[in-house]
Amino acid sequence: MSFFSTYARPKVFAASVLGSLVVGAGFGILARTTGSSGLTDVLDRIGTIFTTLLQIAVIPLVFTAIVVGITSLHRLGGGRKAARLGGKTVLWFAITSFVASLIGIAVGTLFNPGSGGLGEGVAATAKNADKAAQSVSKWGSWDSFIKGLLPENFFSAFAEGSTLQVLFLAVVIGAAAYSLGDKAKPFVDFTTSLFEIIQRYLGWIVRLAPIGIIGLIGAAVSNYGDALFRPLLSTTLAVYAASLLVLFVVYPILLQFVAKVNPLDFFAKAGTAIQFAFASQSSSATLPLTRQSAVNLGVDPGYAAFATPLASATKMDGCAAVFPAIGAIFIANLSGTPLNFGQYAGIVLVAVLGALATAGTTGWLTALTLTTAFIGLDAKQVALGIALIYSVNPIMDMIRTATNVAGQIAVPVVVARSEGLLDEEVLHASTARPKHGDDGSAAQPAPA
Repeated sequence: MSFFSTYARPKVFAASVLGSLVVGAGFGILARTTGSSGLTDVLDRIGTIFTTLLQIAVIPLVFTAIVVGITSLHRLGGGRKAARLGGKTVLWFAITSFVASLIGIAVGTLFNPGSGGLGEGVAATAKNADKAAQSVSKWGSWDSFIKGLLPENFFSAFAEGSTLQVLFLAVVIGAAAYSLGDKAKPFVDFTTSLFEIIQRYLGWIVRLAPIGIIGLIGAAVSNYGDALFRPLLSTTLAVYAASLLVLFVVYPILLQFVAKVNPLDFFAKAGTAIQFAFASQSSSATLPLTRQSAVNLGVDPGYAAFATPLASATKMDGCAAVFPAIGAIFIANLSGTPLNFGQYAGIVLVAVLGALATAGTTGWLTALTLTTAFIGLDAKQVALGIALIYSVNPIMDMIRTATNVAGQIAVPVVVARSEGLLDEEVLHASTARPKHGDDGSAAQPAPA
């Protein structure tokens, strides 16, 4: 049964998201203008509950999706073809990250974020300084990243909620199961069933998305208003401008001229996933929709089962390419430190090579601290910049995550085309329902 068609009908979902954004903003304005802390608390609690319900599924979803994806590659051919598919996928991840980071630098230079007018914002976000400093200390070096990749044991990765460690374990275990063939069938069947259960759970949570969005948006507007948006307006606008360029210029060009896919068809079938990513601010939570969108666009279900889970954890053009470039320029401007050519090159290098470090919902923070540490920005200024960014991060994260998910769907389409794994009949079908189910079997009709 299709998660996509059962739980997220595009027209209804789009209308509910837009309506929830408006209603949430209205409640936020009401709470702020009336000084109603009670209403703000209620909105914050609603948003927190929705986010928690999503986060519950992230770790098991990443593990089961990666394992199922890797083990499903057997139906595409031998190990050599699977390796080629994996290599092409990662290569296109790097290429699009490279382009996105260049756009981030160009737009960041044009908007010059963080220059002037930050006094009020600094005072208003002083409470975030300690949190930001701790974040920089935790994530600000490649050594920390490498140490964080390897768990102390199998269970600690899950207990501590480390998406990156779980991703590492899933890749290793998935590869081992793939190599064992039929001997690993009971484990693969169990993991597949667990994956389907998690998808069903997330399907129920998707139905609650309009309520959660009201809480998230309402609390953000009530808590921050426009006092912090003014000093950070150039940064926020720069993130949106660069992300929209990647979303509506780079990806369409890639789809039109490399994959030979009409961008309008792409956005028609990927639109629901992109909208949910915008609202939920979580690539991992959007994974079932991401995967089904790729299948609806004609990508072979077996390859989609491998590529989209990998992409959801490592392919983040918004969080790991566009944003670190603009964020680094913002922080450099705070300290009055002009960036040189070598530092700009460093930003691009981290964007291309550091994708794995962005795994999970804190990908923007990890990517930004790695980038600023790599190019040598002052740690205190980095902490200050992060403290300021925290204030408007929910607004920025919407477009960043939407851009992430669009890329997570576009790259599998490009690779599938190059490998003859793109079904033209499914691609051009007017319905959003896939020709195949998630596991490659015949899709069942969705309930009325």
